[in-house]
Amino acid sequence: MAKLALVPTPIGNLEDITLRAIRYLKEADIIFAEDTRVTQKLLKHLGIQQKVISFHAHNEHRFLEKSVQIVEESELAVLVSDAGTPAISDPGFLLVRACLQKNISIECLPGPSALIPAIVGSGFPCDKFIFEGFLPHKKGRQTRLKELSTEERTIIFYESPHRLLKTLEQMLPFFSESRQICVVRELSKMFETYHRGTLSEQIAYFKETAPRGEIVLLVHGVE
Repeated sequence: MAKLALVPTPIGNLEDITLRAIRYLKEADIIFAEDTRVTQKLLKHLGIQQKVISFHAHNEHRFLEKSVQIVEESELAVLVSDAGTPAISDPGFLLVRACLQKNISIECLPGPSALIPAIVGSGFPCDKFIFEGFLPHKKGRQTRLKELSTEERTIIFYESPHRLLKTLEQMLPFFSESRQICVVRELSKMFETYHRGTLSEQIAYFKETAPRGEIVLLVHGVE
């Protein structure tokens, strides 16, 4: 019976991959990858040689029907993103939904995801939180920030380094200058850092220090 498995891959440190994930990558008939070059590098590190095909945000709509057909013809198809758990701010949701509509078995392995270690390490309340992923780049961006300004739960965003300062500055009209912010950079990598402080302090810091690497942005909820 055909099965699609969603396999999380390391967000930085390659030691974070699970034994089960390695086994699924070895046993897969086909691996769908967000960026085949990134996935091939991981597979080479693991000593695995499997067929890898591209499945990313720019082709998932037009390639969806063909992808489902490939899964149907396989005993085990695996979907990976460049880092972390597929479908979390990455391609995957459309393929999962389409496979379920065809009664194809779906299995999602537990594993790396940036948002969980970020909130736990931030020191912000983590019993309840809201994950926003990436804010809209243009239309609806300020509207969403205004809606979130009264949120009592910890808010988690993903953000790119070249947009971080702009995002912090756009928060000012809606979040107080004293709102606690945590900017987490390069999780699990050599230069992992947690920058904790008020919104105004974070803006001042990142005006002087250009952010680099993968970033998780956390906002303390309204108390």
